[in-house]
Amino acid sequence: MEKETTISTLHQLLDYNTQHFIVGEVHLQQALKNWIEKASAVKLKAIFQKYLEHIDHNVKSFEKFIDMERMNLISSEHKILTTLIEDADKTYLYCSDPEIKDASLLASVQVINHFKICAYGTAAAYANTLGMEEAGKLFKMAEINEKQIDDRLSQMAEFEINKRATSPVVLPN
Repeated sequence: MEKETTISTLHQLLDYNTQHFIVGEVHLQQALKNWIEKASAVKLKAIFQKYLEHIDHNVKSFEKFIDMERMNLISSEHKILTTLIEDADKTYLYCSDPEIKDASLLASVQVINHFKICAYGTAAAYANTLGMEEAGKLFKMAEINEKQIDDRLSQMAEFEINKRATSPVVLPN
C-alpha cells in the first residue's frame, strides 16, 4: 500500500508518474512474455518480442532517471496498466479460436500502447517545461517507440490478423 503522498510541484508530479511507469512496465514485461507464447501468428509474436525489447529499454532508462532523481519507489502497482492487462487476459480466455485470440491480444496491446503514448508524451512535456532536457528526451524516445509499435500493430491488424479473424476455421466437435 502506498503511503499518502502530497504533490505540490510539477517536478513532484513527474517523479510520482515515473515511479508508476516503471512498476507498470515491469508488470507489462511479464504479461507480454505470456502473450508471446499464447499468440499463434508468428509475425504477431515477433512484434510482441520487439515491444518487449522496447519495454526492457524503458525500464533501464526509467531506473537511471529514478536514481538521478534520488527517488524511492513507493508504488507497488500501476492500477491502470494492471487493469488493462487483467482485462486482456480475461478477454483472451473468452475467445475460442486462435485467430480470434490473436485479434484480441493485438487489440489489447494497442489499448495499453495508446495509454502509454499519452503518458510518455505528457511526461516529456513536463520534463521539457521544467528544463530537464535529458529526462524530456528519455520520455520522448519512449513515446516514439510506442508509436512505432502502434504503427506495426495497426498494419498487422488491418492487413492480416483481423482478416483472418473474420473467417476463422471452425472445427466440428
